[in-house]
Amino acid sequence: MQAAIVTVGDELLAGDTVNTNAAWLATQLTQRGVGVERVTTVPDRESDIAQVVNEYRAAYDAVVVTGGVGPTHDDVTMDGVAAALGRPLEQHEEALSWLTIHGGYAADDLDDGTTALPAGARVLHNEEGVAPGCVVERVYVLPGVPTEMKAMFETVAEEFAGEQDHIRVVETPEPESELLDRLAAVRDRFDVTVGSYPGENVRVKFSGPDPETVTAAADWLRDRVTTVDDDE
Repeated sequence: MQAAIVTVGDELLAGDTVNTNAAWLATQLTQRGVGVERVTTVPDRESDIAQVVNEYRAAYDAVVVTGGVGPTHDDVTMDGVAAALGRPLEQHEEALSWLTIHGGYAADDLDDGTTALPAGARVLHNEEGVAPGCVVERVYVLPGVPTEMKAMFETVAEEFAGEQDHIRVVETPEPESELLDRLAAVRDRFDVTVGSYPGENVRVKFSGPDPETVTAAADWLRDRVTTVDDDE
């Protein structure tokens, strides 16, 4: 299963808000064996949302969109998703009923935009807030408030599944530039994915479907580098 993540918000592009939702969602999907192929941030603009959602839903098994859900003037994510799918926005009676019964809101107190969803969408109720999310044609629309987004994602998490990779990590204080020959050699010897991530130390991550091959690759490199433990 392959997925794309779309985060919506002018505040993300301006740097006013750190995009923690993208990292959290990528982690959750990866842990479930889903390959995250794209992470894209778009402004609060209907046309941009529609363009990206339309492109990604054609390319991937699922698209997770977060942010811009609600009744205010800049909450246009539902509009963009509806436009991408060629569906009108309609008042969702189940969403309205749930908010009045479980949320304690009077129907007259809720702005029409709160419960307007793309026609035919499956509503995702918001246990931590007000505005609902939805699922329509493999597009999952979640709110942008992290607590609301996380709680809502958990209600559909089982719908995301794939073959989970096995992972091993080797950490070394050696400079990445001095590891190039050994990284090339381990990639030639073993059928695994190798990622090298420099920082205070260099983290070399091995991943693949076969645990024995992944372990063998990590052990091969560990025997040929100075590890953090060795350095200490």
